[in-house]
Amino acid sequence: MEAKKINDISESDYSSIVQSSSFQTLLSEKKKFIIPITIFFFCFYFALPILTSYSTILNHNFIGSISWAWVFAFLQFVMTWGLCMLYSKKAAKFDVMADKVVKERGNS
Repeated sequence: MEAKKINDISESDYSSIVQSSSFQTLLSEKKKFIIPITIFFFCFYFALPILTSYSTILNHNFIGSISWAWVFAFLQFVMTWGLCMLYSKKAAKFDVMADKVVKERGNS
């Protein structure tokens, strides 16, 4: 049923949706969230191979024979899960905003 609604949207409807203030707000909010999170993810992700390849800073022991490289590698798993949970919560807000865009389209 939902696919039928999407297929019934004409090109002029797309133009009016894209130009609506609620759609522009949705895109703006998504960009404000996604771009910084993506930059953080890539910096954190590539820091491990860069630091292990070009420095010895992660070679020092953290506890016993566990080096900081292992701690950093484990924290990448924690970061990934954390960002997934954060995005899931934020995506629910984006869905509400998207529903608002769809309802405004239905009213016009």
